[in-house]
Amino acid sequence: MRSLRKRAIVVTGPGYQDHELLYPYYRLLEDEFQVDIFAASIGDIFGILGTKMVATKSFADLSLNDYDLLVLPGGVKSIEKVRLEPRVLSFIAQWHKSGKLISSICHGAQLLISAKIIKGKRISGYYSIKDDIENAGAIYVDEAFVTDGNIVSSPHYKHLGPWMKETLRQFYIKNDQKN
Repeated sequence: MRSLRKRAIVVTGPGYQDHELLYPYYRLLEDEFQVDIFAASIGDIFGILGTKMVATKSFADLSLNDYDLLVLPGGVKSIEKVRLEPRVLSFIAQWHKSGKLISSICHGAQLLISAKIIKGKRISGYYSIKDDIENAGAIYVDEAFVTDGNIVSSPHYKHLGPWMKETLRQFYIKNDQKN
């Protein structure tokens, strides 16, 4: 049996929702993932509440083959800018097509919308983007998390625990099937 590689990408930018980046980042480290934060440029980035994190990679470094899990935290100010990056949207679409797991929370669902990968799926996101999710052809679900295919989504940071528990459960299910 081959050893399980556990490498995660977190795609974000300045103005991220602090809880939605910090909790999955440290939860994945706790589970022995290598976690890289990708932003427009390498260096310090600050959340909407002022938490400083370091983007270890830039969007130019996005690589489908080097990672196993994609996390899309929210933060409306962050996502407004990130969703304008064609390279990021193309990457998310390719990631989805590959069948690898995507986990989004809150406004992170806007990246799923802009990557055009949610039509016909059950998706959760912050209540203010319900119309956006439905207009993209998905079914909006307001639950702690919803899993549809290779996407786990959640509407709000009050659900961080159940969302990450489901993300890790789905990750191990998918990887057990490969072995």
